[in-house]
Amino acid sequence: MKVYEALAEAFVKEGTTDVFGMMGDANMHWMAALADLGVRLYEVRHEGSGLGMADGWARGAGQPGVLTTTSGPGVSQLATSMLCASRARTPLVAFCGETPLGDEGATQYLDQRRFAAAIECEFIHVTRPENAQEAVRQAFYRARTESRPVMISAPFDVQVAELDDYDEDYVPSTALIEKPQMVPSPARLESAADLVQDAKRVVIIAGRGARRAAGGEEILALQQRTGALLATTLQAKNWLCDRTDFHVGLSGLFGDKLSMELLQEADCVIAVGASLNHYTIESGYLYPEAKYIQIDTAPHLVMGNGKAADCYLQADAVTALTELTRVLEERSVRLEGYHTDRVKEHLTGRVQQPEYVNEPGRLDPREAIWILDHELPGEMGLVLGSGHQTDFGTMLFQRSRDVLSNYGMFGAIGQAPLIALGQMIAHGNRPGFVVEGDASFIMHLCEFETAVRYDVPLLVVVMNDQGLGAEYHKAKAKGLDPELATIATPELGAVAQSLGGGGATVRTAQELRDALAEYVREPRPTVIDVRITRQVLSTPYRRIQYGEDV
Repeated sequence: MKVYEALAEAFVKEGTTDVFGMMGDANMHWMAALADLGVRLYEVRHEGSGLGMADGWARGAGQPGVLTTTSGPGVSQLATSMLCASRARTPLVAFCGETPLGDEGATQYLDQRRFAAAIECEFIHVTRPENAQEAVRQAFYRARTESRPVMISAPFDVQVAELDDYDEDYVPSTALIEKPQMVPSPARLESAADLVQDAKRVVIIAGRGARRAAGGEEILALQQRTGALLATTLQAKNWLCDRTDFHVGLSGLFGDKLSMELLQEADCVIAVGASLNHYTIESGYLYPEAKYIQIDTAPHLVMGNGKAADCYLQADAVTALTELTRVLEERSVRLEGYHTDRVKEHLTGRVQQPEYVNEPGRLDPREAIWILDHELPGEMGLVLGSGHQTDFGTMLFQRSRDVLSNYGMFGAIGQAPLIALGQMIAHGNRPGFVVEGDASFIMHLCEFETAVRYDVPLLVVVMNDQGLGAEYHKAKAKGLDPELATIATPELGAVAQSLGGGGATVRTAQELRDALAEYVREPRPTVIDVRITRQVLSTPYRRIQYGEDV
């Protein structure tokens, strides 16, 4: 058996079903072996795009995504997407071909170990045939247990060598990983109950970890007993908002003014699977008088205000929440807290529509988001990009739906459509949509053709202000010439049609509704180019650039 065949079989035994990337001399044998084993190969137009799709696939499937490149330039194309995945703590395994071992004069030679370190990726080198299978097991083990990207660098000459000592009884990494149930310390549980019992206004912040742990019912039970407001981090946006009248949306920079007014009254914050970074707690200014209880599986984390939580429970979310509620029940603790008619009435102001800007041929971006939220079914998942134009969606989408945000992951634009594609493939091509800016989408426009080729019914909504929106408004705030950040774009709906998909360019609310209705009737790869006004500045930018309290 050849080494590349053993490597391919090991990937399959680790659960690999889908691989994203581009074929080249240094990975073609391995890809061919995977195809023979029934693995689906998705050929993309750029190696970094393949990594972005594997990132989305991993987030959707809940297991390591797999991507592949050839040697040298194929590997160097991964830089931006790899850093985004690393900052998002996505488990990935990248199979990267390499020039023959020791041949530093080869045209495509790259010191891939040093490059991997620079892009925050673990590195495993296949230097001998006999360590090939162990390299795969180690890569998946690290990806799974450390939640990070791992690169397997396989020199071409080693791949095509004979493997005399093939292990037919390969033991996958999953067999080596035992997930312990993390039970909270009884003493700390009593301390947490003391903090809640002494509180008058409790806020529960649910994060990505709580959502992954499926701790929704336990959060709602604790909320009911403590009279708490429920807020979420950006990565758990809108979770459980259809299950309680006392959901205030996002905690932090993307929260609305009405919610912030209530959150600032809190004297106890219970964070569940949320890191409490400085965005979530506004560096401590959002909860100035609060005591903090933090529940997480990680070792004790320092919060975004530079302090430690008053009580830290290292435990899984479901167990910790169940036990905390039990202790409170035994003490007969039940708080009214925020659960009053006054608070409920205050919260109704969150869903009121503002007065929209009327500019001929341009939609107010806030109206566009409102239409998207109401016209697209709640079962359609949403991926949000980063940048000024997607700030509107980050704040204003209100319906309960599965939301994934790429905001803050290395600050790189253009990743969201790639992540959305991979996530949809992991979900069996269930229809979904992504909201991006025009500059962001055009950066990887070629991958829309990939969606068409594989018939992935992705809806791309481009919030198009014909420019670099963030830079336009920042320049304006700083007294620079904002026109330097304007870039004319073609009719992206027509471009999508030319690539074999559906498409429309819309300039009115009715045109947007009509385009959405067509997609809902017949989901297929589609781009809706929404021409929006530049006259509206997003709330986060108004706060940051002008210090306005909105």
